[in-house]
Amino acid sequence: MQDYPRTDRRKQRIREVLCRRQRDLTLVMNNIHDQHNVSAILRSCDAFAVPEVHLLYVGQPFPEVGRKSSASARKWVRRIRHKDAGEMVQRLQGQGLELICTGFGPGSISLPQWDFTRPTAVILGNEHSGVQEDLALMSSQEIYIPMQGMVQSLNVSVAAAVILYEAFRQRQQAGLLEERALPGDRQEELYHEWLKK
Repeated sequence: MQDYPRTDRRKQRIREVLCRRQRDLTLVMNNIHDQHNVSAILRSCDAFAVPEVHLLYVGQPFPEVGRKSSASARKWVRRIRHKDAGEMVQRLQGQGLELICTGFGPGSISLPQWDFTRPTAVILGNEHSGVQEDLALMSSQEIYIPMQGMVQSLNVSVAAAVILYEAFRQRQQAGLLEERALPGDRQEELYHEWLKK
């Protein structure tokens, strides 16, 4: 069967995207209820080269993510579900990731102060209760997004986009995007997986 130019462009695009997926940057969604927020976060992960997210939902189901609302981003970002905070933290730390969470505690630092060239997992809590307490205690640092208005916080999906952009910006500025990419064998595995989507 002939390989048409459109198919060639798709293959090339997949290769280009995969060679920038970061192996040591991820998000943890902790009890984020609204499916539109979840979908928007997945879109930001795809946009800023995050290959997978971790989902910690305690006592509640993960919200159904619609095909239209996520604009197909769910196809390109792997979702790993967890039921136990301690086991998830142990797994992420075993991968060499440092866990940080969002919040306004006395020891929190502003977003640009965190060095995102380090392997990092960012924990986002829901807009009502934030990151669950035991998970926050297992984080090494709390960060906040500096703002100039009357409101104190952003919508969680907007906050995710701002945080991921800062991580992307720092890594790009340091010339680390290719260096921190997924290993070649993992890229190849995903390439063949994505061709079927």
